[in-house]
Amino acid sequence: MKKKAVTEAGKTGKPKYSKAILRENRQLYLLMLPVFILIAIFSYGPMFGIIIAFQDYWPGDPFFGKGVHWVGLKNFTKFIQGEYFARLIKNTLVLSGLNLIFGFTMPIIFALLLDQVKRPHFKKFAQTASYMPYFISTVVVAGMVISFIDINGLVTKFLTLFGLPNINWRQEPSAFPSIYTFTNVWKTFGFNSILYMSTISSIDPGLYEAAKIDGADRFQQMWHITLSGLKPIIAIQLILQIGSILSTNSDLILLLYTPATYDVADVIGTYTYRLGIIGGEYSYTTAAGLFMSMIGFALTYFSNIVSNKLTGYGLW
Repeated sequence: MKKKAVTEAGKTGKPKYSKAILRENRQLYLLMLPVFILIAIFSYGPMFGIIIAFQDYWPGDPFFGKGVHWVGLKNFTKFIQGEYFARLIKNTLVLSGLNLIFGFTMPIIFALLLDQVKRPHFKKFAQTASYMPYFISTVVVAGMVISFIDINGLVTKFLTLFGLPNINWRQEPSAFPSIYTFTNVWKTFGFNSILYMSTISSIDPGLYEAAKIDGADRFQQMWHITLSGLKPIIAIQLILQIGSILSTNSDLILLLYTPATYDVADVIGTYTYRLGIIGGEYSYTTAAGLFMSMIGFALTYFSNIVSNKLTGYGLW
C-alpha cells in the first residue's frame, strides 16, 4: 500500500502525506512563525505605503477615494531632475563602493587567516574580540569615533606625530569617506566572518590530507581547497552586496556627518531622512526610496544572472 501511494504521489506530483509532514515538522514551523510574522508586519505590510509616491500626500489624507491628489510620476521626475540628484548618486556609489571593496573582502581574509591559526585559545580570543564591536550600539560607536577624531582626540594627537595637522577631522570633507569606511568595516567584519568560518569548518579534512600528500603547502591548500569551498557563499554574499549598493549605512552617516561634509557624505538615505522625517515631504521621499529599491532589485537580478554564468552559483 505504501509503495502504491508513493507511486501515485510521484505521478500526480502532489504529496499524499502533507498532514503527516506538517505534524512531523510542526516544531520547526512554530520556530519560524515569529520570524514570518515580523517580516509580514514590518517588511511586507508597509509596502502598501509606496502608493503615496504617486500622490501629493499629507498625513491624514486617504489613500483612495475622494480627497486623493494623484500626481503620477511627478515626484520621481522631481527627484531625478533635482539639483542634488547627481551628488547623492555619486556619494552613495563612492561610499558603498568603498564598503564593497573593504567591507566585503575583510571578513573573507579574516576567516582565511584565522583558519591558519593552530593555537585554539588564541583563535577563540581573536574570534570573540572581532565579534564584540558588532554588538555595540551604532550611536555609541559613532560617539567614540567623534571623540577620537576631535581636535583633542586620541587619533588626532597620534596623527600629529606623523606631521598631520591638529584639526577636527570630522569637519574635513576629504577625510569623511575614510572615517566612514574604517568605522563600518571595524564594526561588522568580525560578525560577517562567522558565515565564512562555519563554511570552512564544514570542508572535508580529507581534502587537506590529500593535498599534503601531493606536496601542497598551506597557501596552496587555502587557495585551491578553502577558497573553492567558500565560492558558493562568496557568490551569494556578493550578489546581495551589489543589490544593496544604493543602501549605505545611513544610520552611521547621520551620526558622523556635519553640514561641512554634505558634499561627500550626503547619500540617498540621509537626504530622504532630512526631507521626509524632518521636512515632511513624504510623497517625494517615498518616490526617492522606491526609485532606489527598483535599482537595487535590478542590480540583484542581473548580478545573479552573471554569477550563475561565471561561478554556477546564485540566489536562484
